[in-house]
Amino acid sequence: MTRLQPPPEIKITDKIPGAEYANEVQVDNPSKDEFHLMFLTIAGTTGKVVCKIITNPSHFKHMAVLMSDVINKYEAKYGKIEEAPEVEKEIGFKG
Repeated sequence: MTRLQPPPEIKITDKIPGAEYANEVQVDNPSKDEFHLMFLTIAGTTGKVVCKIITNPSHFKHMAVLMSDVINKYEAKYGKIEEAPEVEKEIGFKG
């Protein structure tokens, strides 16, 4: 007989100051074991990185499936989402 495990207790760390708005994301997979997601806020000719997440391929795929499901539910309720215009692929960084 399989024993059900209780769901993990999730705690929010004190290091998270609050939500950040992002209007661009860059995704890279520099190795077989990692995907990097870098969320940016771009306004006019300037922008800043507001969050960077590094995860493994399995979790990355799980996130993609979840996001697709949420988008499908949103569009069923509110209508089709128009895709945002492409942003320049090369974004320069300054220290």
